[in-house]
Amino acid sequence: MTNQLANQPTKPPVNKAYDVARLSWPTDWPALFGRDAPLVLEIGFGNAQFLVEWAQRQPETNVLGVEISLPSIRKAEQKVRVQGVPNVRVVVGDARALLWGAVPEGALTAVYLNFPDPWHKAAHHQRKLINDDFLTLLATRLKRGGSLDIATDDPGYQAHIADCLQRTPYFTSRTGQLFVTDDPTRVRTKYELKALQEGRTCHYFQFGRNETPTAVNTFPVPKEFPMPHAIIQSPLTLDDIAARYSYPREAAEGELHVRFLRLYRGVSEQMLLVETHVVEEPLPQRVALFIQQRSQAGEYLLGLHDVGFPRPTVGVHRALAHLTAWLVGQDSDTAVKHHNLQGGLLKSMSNEQ
Repeated sequence: MTNQLANQPTKPPVNKAYDVARLSWPTDWPALFGRDAPLVLEIGFGNAQFLVEWAQRQPETNVLGVEISLPSIRKAEQKVRVQGVPNVRVVVGDARALLWGAVPEGALTAVYLNFPDPWHKAAHHQRKLINDDFLTLLATRLKRGGSLDIATDDPGYQAHIADCLQRTPYFTSRTGQLFVTDDPTRVRTKYELKALQEGRTCHYFQFGRNETPTAVNTFPVPKEFPMPHAIIQSPLTLDDIAARYSYPREAAEGELHVRFLRLYRGVSEQMLLVETHVVEEPLPQRVALFIQQRSQAGEYLLGLHDVGFPRPTVGVHRALAHLTAWLVGQDSDTAVKHHNLQGGLLKSMSNEQ
């Protein structure tokens, strides 16, 4: 194993970012990097200065960066390409979705959060990345003894981070102190250097994943399901269905929230498309559900359109089930002939044996 880790990745540098919504759940990171090596994650890498320099200093590690800013993604892609850094992979998307969906339990060796957005306005406090729930998610993905480093120059966020770290049972300070205000060994980010030049104090939280097990893993890697579909028999025409549809329509089941938005009529196909917002963890999606007339008289196929490469999550299955149930409720002679939808919502409506 030692010789394997000392080698460079067997794959050439990857210049293009991966989309968190299209990664496998979970992702086979050794296959993606071309070798099995300690996996390090930087969340919100900005201009990628820290990401690339850290990877150059630690060639024996696989370095993963996740960022939601497209300009930052482009900068990272360019730096990886120009500097030829083979042990970096970049992902565009939400860090929470990446950790929850794509990272197996205990897969990470280290996590870095450099100067996350403090979201000063009271109305935006819920957007703060660091909270009790997020630290628990990190605890399930970091191996025991793995490191968590957080840096901030914002006094309010510093106090918030301190409170969260003092509450969590899963992380312990590696230095014996809650934070330090100087770390000459670290890679400096562009933002950090500017903050120091302007006289702001930076706080560095250097913690490690301790041996405390999570009581319950509330962040299981989501299951993948087949593409959802339902077949119904109905005397209603597409025009009838379109006339009866009104938006927005909503359905809520615990943490799952479905909002049916606009309905569109296909020009050349006998099809209706329903723009639908499915809010579920870890990946909210805006998808198109379709109602398509089949060749057999009075028969319709309902399913998930492939526009935008949607994921057939359990939430999407439930959304199509709600749409199907709504359609069945429009006419007493309308019935479900067959479906593969998860959750049992259509069980009493189905005629299948």
